Amino acid sequence: MNAESGMMLIWLVVMIGLMYFLMIRPQKKEQNRIKAMLADMAVGDSIVTTSGFYGIVIDMTDEDVIVEFGNNKNCRIPMRKAAIAEVEKADAGIAE
Repeated sequence: MNAESGMMLIWLVVMIGLMYFLMIRPQKKEQNRIKAMLADMAVGDSIVTTSGFYGIVIDMTDEDVIVEFGNNKNCRIPMRKAAIAEVEKADAGIAE
């Protein structure tokens, strides 16, 4: 193994490490944040779906939620938890 192939190996390791810190690690942190947000969600929390709809959680199961949209209280739609982009706790608005 000569010096040129040793430098090539070091360069390859540096590139893989850089790719990990720029791509893989931030993605895993975001997945963990979303998982924690959905685990902390409760009935009465305000949500925003991935398609941009605002609603309030009125019932939950392990994988699904029933969300009430609008003011008329008649628009209740079951949806997957994976379709929720943001959660605002019901008591957060009172504290502010």
